[in-house]
Amino acid sequence: MKSFKRCNFIIYFFTICLSLLCLVACAPRGDWVQFRGQGGLGYSPARVSPPLGIRWKIHLQSVEEKINAFNPPLVIGNTIYFGSDDGNFYSLDVESGYMRWVFRAGGPINSIPYADDEKVYFGSQDGKLYALSRESGQEVWSFQTPSQINSQVERYKDYIIFVGDADAVYFLTPDGEEVFNIYNPGWISFQFLMADDVMYFATGPRLPDIGPFDLNSREFLWFLPMDEMDAIWYSFPTVRRNLLYMSTANVRGGTSFSFYALDRQTGRIVWQRHEWGHFPIPYWDDYDEIELFIRNLDMLDWMAPSVWRNMVIYTGTDVKVRAFDADNGNPIWERSFDAPVCSAATIAGDRIYFGLLELDDRPGRIVCLDVRDGRFLWSMDIEGSLLSAPVISGKRIIFGTDRSVFYVLEEVF
Repeated sequence: MKSFKRCNFIIYFFTICLSLLCLVACAPRGDWVQFRGQGGLGYSPARVSPPLGIRWKIHLQSVEEKINAFNPPLVIGNTIYFGSDDGNFYSLDVESGYMRWVFRAGGPINSIPYADDEKVYFGSQDGKLYALSRESGQEVWSFQTPSQINSQVERYKDYIIFVGDADAVYFLTPDGEEVFNIYNPGWISFQFLMADDVMYFATGPRLPDIGPFDLNSREFLWFLPMDEMDAIWYSFPTVRRNLLYMSTANVRGGTSFSFYALDRQTGRIVWQRHEWGHFPIPYWDDYDEIELFIRNLDMLDWMAPSVWRNMVIYTGTDVKVRAFDADNGNPIWERSFDAPVCSAATIAGDRIYFGLLELDDRPGRIVCLDVRDGRFLWSMDIEGSLLSAPVISGKRIIFGTDRSVFYVLEEVF
């Protein structure tokens, strides 16, 4: 009887161990492989709790002039992939910052990459779409266009999709062969969202037109009401149920922001909010409204919405973060700061993260709020100002600044 009990205990013990191993193996690594996260929502299920410390940081360039773009990296397992204004595409170890490899493109890189199991894809201002081996950084193939590539790159089903400035929206095979393209009469630094076999948005037959493009029928479903929106900047969109969210900005007669929810099937505006940018008087000596607006034009995620439960949250170039009811657009909360907000936001768990602009009399900062009510939780001084929303990967917060500094923050236990 004792040996029988011991045998049962051993079987039970190893069953528990096997179950724990399975849970660990199946647990998400916190990979960030898509622009604005899964579904373009600007959301990660990870939860990062203070205190936080700097795991490591590196200076990519030693130049006095600030850079205008440092778009979000990819994080896959223990490797970070990103391109830079210096024309290099980097593969770094997430634990140490050790450079696994670096690839030199023919021009600056303001393209957001995409990776599959074997390759990482990105565009460059030299007009090429590159596919590199994730393991070695060796070029597998490249595709030459007549324009700069300043969009994100995305693989959707059997297509590699990207946009050439004032050229075309390209659809390639994973081996680099062109399947078809859509004429782009003038849009630059273009962003898009793929959802349910529809591209939100593709470029239409004439310059003002952008609209959802059905990949199956290869037809546009509708076009944005540009005359009604009357804007200079149109943000990256995202979707929740039957609604599509986006924002616009204008600088005529002062900076104004507009926030929209549209019916995904028809393009009908379900709700909209219009607000003037809030800039304390006197203006900072560092910037005026026009300079702040221009500063953001190279950032592909500027003013991109973040969605959390029944809320949609926006940041602009002014000092406010705004949260609206996702169904009807009613204000839920608003938070103001002593410096302009300089990046889009990322939500992780029930926390929201974004940057505040570096000014002569105060450093740049990364800020954390409670997403439920906008309550301030903490901030950290950094070198320069965030360029693009931070990436949340597992217990880490990853971002680059306009002083060419790349940060990896992590929980400190």
